[in-house]
Amino acid sequence: MNIFDKIAEQYQQNLPFVAYRKPNETIISSYLQETEELFFADKLTENGFVFAPFEGKEKAVLIPGKSSKFQKEEFCIDEELTFRTQFLDDSSSKENHIKLVEKAINAIENNDFKKVVVSRKELVPLSDFDLITVFKKLLSLYENAMVYVWFHPKVGLWFGATPETLLKVKGNQFETMSLAGTQTYKGNVAVTWQQKEIEEQQFVTDYIADNLKPVVNRLKVAEVETIKAGNLLHLKTKISGELKTNSLELISKLHPTPAVCGLPLEVSRDFILENENYKRSFYTGFLGEINTNSNFYVNLRCMEIVANNACIYIGGGITKNSNPLKEWEETVAKTRVMKKVL
Repeated sequence: MNIFDKIAEQYQQNLPFVAYRKPNETIISSYLQETEELFFADKLTENGFVFAPFEGKEKAVLIPGKSSKFQKEEFCIDEELTFRTQFLDDSSSKENHIKLVEKAINAIENNDFKKVVVSRKELVPLSDFDLITVFKKLLSLYENAMVYVWFHPKVGLWFGATPETLLKVKGNQFETMSLAGTQTYKGNVAVTWQQKEIEEQQFVTDYIADNLKPVVNRLKVAEVETIKAGNLLHLKTKISGELKTNSLELISKLHPTPAVCGLPLEVSRDFILENENYKRSFYTGFLGEINTNSNFYVNLRCMEIVANNACIYIGGGITKNSNPLKEWEETVAKTRVMKKVL
C-alpha cells in the first residue's frame, strides 16, 4: 500500500491526518493520527504538525507525533492528469471587493496605516471530487511550493500550495522571508515591477527585520529576487540569522506578517476584522512540522472543502498606489491556482 492509498484509507476512516511535500522535494511526509481526538499546540515545542489560524486568539491545531504514525515516501505520479483550463470567474464578488479596496486606500490616505491586506473567499461547486486526485494535481503543478492536504473530522479538510516560508529553524540558525507583489507569469517576457509592488515588498522586509532584531543575532537581509509560484510571480527577500530565543517567541514576532495583514499590525488587523465580512479561519495562518528542524509556512493559495463546494481564499496587499480594478484582477488570477486542480 503506497502513501496515497494510506491517505485515502485514513480519510475514509474519518481519522485526522496531514500529508505534505516541501518545496522542490520528491518525498511526501505524513502524520496519520490514530484517534479522532482534537489536540492543540500551546508552546510550539510539541512534536508533530501544527495548523494555526490567522487570528492569534484562536488555538493552533496539532496532529501530534506521539498519537500518529509518521511516514515518508518517495512518490511518483505516473498517471495522466487533466487540468482545468477554462475558468468561470466570480463576477458577483467584484463590486464588493473593489469597494473594500477603495475603503482601504481611503484609510491609507487618512494615515490610518501604510498597508493592509484585504481578501475574499469564493465558492466553487464540485460535481466530482476526489481527494487523492486533487492532491496529486497540486503536487505536479507546484513543485516549488509547500503542497499539503490536511484533515480533521472536527475541523475540516484543507488543501494548499503555498510559496511563502514563515520560519525555518535548524539548531540555532533560522531563515524566513518577506514575500509581496504579484503578477502573472508570461513565459520569457522580461519582468518589470511597478513602484507599488516594490514599495509593498520593502514595507514587509523592513517590518520583519525590525521586529526580529531584539530576539536574534547576526541578522542578514539578502537582495530582492523574483520567484515563480505556479502561474504567478512574486518579489522575495531572504532573511536569516541566529536564534537568541525559542521558535514560539520568534513566530510571535513574525505572525501575522505584513504580507498577510498590514502595517502597522494592530490597526491593519482591526480594519480586516471589521471590513472583510467573513472569517479567514486558517487562511493566512501558518502550518508546518515541529521537531528539531522545524519548518513553518504561511497558509496561502489554499482552499477548504465544505459540503459540495471548494471554498477558495484569496487576497492582496493594498498601498496608497493600489488600483482597485487591478487588485480585483489579481485575486481572480490567484483563484486559478486552485481552480486548475478541481
